[in-house]
Amino acid sequence: MERVAEIRKLTGGRHLVILESGRKFPLYKKELNDCGIVEEAEISEEALERLFEEILPGRARLRVLHLLEKMDRTEFQIREKLRQSGYPEEIIDDAVGYVKNYHYIDDLRYAQNYLEVHSAAKSLRQMKQELYEKGIAKDIVAQAVSEAELPDEEAQIRELLKKRNYSPDQSDRKTQQKICAFLMRRGYESSVISHVMNLEEWQ
Repeated sequence: MERVAEIRKLTGGRHLVILESGRKFPLYKKELNDCGIVEEAEISEEALERLFEEILPGRARLRVLHLLEKMDRTEFQIREKLRQSGYPEEIIDDAVGYVKNYHYIDDLRYAQNYLEVHSAAKSLRQMKQELYEKGIAKDIVAQAVSEAELPDEEAQIRELLKKRNYSPDQSDRKTQQKICAFLMRRGYESSVISHVMNLEEWQ
């Protein structure tokens, strides 16, 4: 048996149960009452077994399915959402494994779709960085990139320069450096930027 160290009230009618062992998990008020969980009291082995084999896995799976109804997400994003809700890692692993088994989450598919949707307006470097930030592994991003139609970065730079009314003949060095820094922050290589900015007839 384990003893309850603290029951902390969360939003949405949930409570975070913290055991003396350090384990913690979210429950609703009714679940607390049904399992007889109160602060400073011990939880029976039967109650713990029911929590970790029935209640928490079932609810975490439903939570993930609800998240995926709204938008496609990476495995990392799903795990972070469940952690924020207070679920323990073993329950998170179960929920993620469940949806991966049905291909409801697929990081390669996510990366492929992301590249397809954003390649018209973003540099390859920027898209790769954003995929890394979403928790997608570098080897998966590399595979998606190898199968994708890569953006025409020179054309993208030209469009951005037009929006800024750039002209190589009418821009001083300070203006050119400022624009170049802006484009580099967007992920474009300096050599490509320099090539496009210095074309005599780039418009």
